[in-house]
Amino acid sequence: MSSWLPTAPCTPESCLADPGPTVPAPLRLLRGIGCVGALLTGIAVVVLTRGWDRAPRLRDGLLRFWTRSVLAGMGVRLRVVGSPAPGAVLRVANHISWLDIVLFTAVRPGPMLAKTEVRSWPVLGSLTGRGGTVFIDRESLRQLPGTVGEMAVVLRSGRPVTAFPEGSTWCGAAGGRFRPAAFQAAIDAAVPVQPVTVRYRLADGRLCTAPGYVGDDELLPSIRRVLGTRGLVAELTFHSPMPTDNGTDRRLLARRAQAAIGPHLGAAHQVDRPHVPGRQRQQVAGAAAWR
Repeated sequence: MSSWLPTAPCTPESCLADPGPTVPAPLRLLRGIGCVGALLTGIAVVVLTRGWDRAPRLRDGLLRFWTRSVLAGMGVRLRVVGSPAPGAVLRVANHISWLDIVLFTAVRPGPMLAKTEVRSWPVLGSLTGRGGTVFIDRESLRQLPGTVGEMAVVLRSGRPVTAFPEGSTWCGAAGGRFRPAAFQAAIDAAVPVQPVTVRYRLADGRLCTAPGYVGDDELLPSIRRVLGTRGLVAELTFHSPMPTDNGTDRRLLARRAQAAIGPHLGAAHQVDRPHVPGRQRQQVAGAAAWR
């Protein structure tokens, strides 16, 4: 892992130690069986939606139905505040969990900007790939301009794209600085940017970090925490879209988007400042315009 990559101080031990109220073992088992069933259904969804680009409404409707079924089977209640902007829009959000991807698909399916490792995830990797996901190799800054160009192409086609500009997952009580690179795609495609706040709460309104996928956490333990949490509520808050005309630059857009999202989190955003060894400073400086 390159040292210039965005990092978060969150770890499973320090941030996910208190999962909140849990469900009895039998219910957790039933949820697990439902999760396996949903994965098998997801394989069928991948097969059925292959070649459905000419029927986007039917494809997206099936994806919404499947992802909402996944959430229900896992005992997660989805709450949506505000409305997703229609048409082509760059949706930018804070990043907490692999579950974030499921939430956005359950509301309005669309391509994501995701790390290349997502390709290897069971079912979810195939679904994101079939959905036109733009994958980014976070260890290769040289490829970043090309990735931004791919995002702009998707946006010009009329579809929404979702990105997580923090570049890393946080526990949800705080977050990292928004990197401006992804915002250039919206500027190049002349589409608005819509900030979205992702939050996970318990039924009584308390912040819940159980879905967090941070540090050296692994996918299966994270799934087990979600299955075992009682009254988990996943909340997406869609804020007012921001125009990208009038010469607005990506850095300003990033600051404005983070300002819109920050007050709605459990705590103020923190800025992550990764250490950069001297031998790598030249490489980082060469990509500074994109960061």
